[in-house]
Amino acid sequence: MSVNTQPDPLASLGSFLRDRRSRLQPGADAQGPRRTPGLRREEVATRANVSVAWYTWLEQGRGGPPSVEVLERLVRALELDATGREMLFLLAQQRQPPLSQAVAPPAVTPTLQRVLDALTTSPAIVKTPTWDVVAWNAAAAAVLSDYGKLPVHERNVLRLLFGSPLPRASHPDWEDSARLAVGVFRIDVARIGGDPAAAALAAELQASSAEFRRLWAENEVHSHWGGTKRIHNSLVGPFTLEYTAFAVDGAAGLSMVVFTPLTAADVRAVASLVSRRQEAA
Repeated sequence: MSVNTQPDPLASLGSFLRDRRSRLQPGADAQGPRRTPGLRREEVATRANVSVAWYTWLEQGRGGPPSVEVLERLVRALELDATGREMLFLLAQQRQPPLSQAVAPPAVTPTLQRVLDALTTSPAIVKTPTWDVVAWNAAAAAVLSDYGKLPVHERNVLRLLFGSPLPRASHPDWEDSARLAVGVFRIDVARIGGDPAAAALAAELQASSAEFRRLWAENEVHSHWGGTKRIHNSLVGPFTLEYTAFAVDGAAGLSMVVFTPLTAADVRAVASLVSRRQEAA
């Protein structure tokens, strides 16, 4: 008979802590007989650098919600993986855990790249919390930017948005798109809690772009990146894309932004640009 090792989604914080504590094996220097499997409460408390009384209260559902710092200590003490860490925060604080600063965003898997490549007439990119573009499809290279020809440092949505020499006449909705992007970036910076790379990017853009500085000073925030993008291309004329962002499941910090042609004529315009790029390659 198979055994379900997944935590009950309706479990309490206390039962989750007890379950994960029971799964850990005591070290070779552990003393005394044990009536139950796993570590004792005092051993977990020592690992997490909290008092035994405080940890006992957590398992008993007392003492109020623990802080982020305490939860991160418990993650290490209980040797939780990314899924266990997420569950711990959901049970303790009813929210997703903050993105870890110390861990680089996960690599784009071949499966995810195949998803991008399957979108033949929808430009699509994958970006990090600091808006570095780490994957794209042929349509994105033809319509948005030929990322593969850019130095890695310049494959950044915000650097391109505020530093690109493209004439604004080709992007009539630039102001709205830029304001939305800055508002989403502000949330992304908050989610990764003072990450030096995010702070450095914000400082760089404030120093190099008066427009970014102006929009940053507005202090607007947006929870998602989505809207329409009108493009006036000298080769195929005007066309319109709808864009929205999706979190990449299982890859904390990565999001996929897909630009979908609005009409059949817009599809033909994108397809023409992709074909022209392929012929020029």
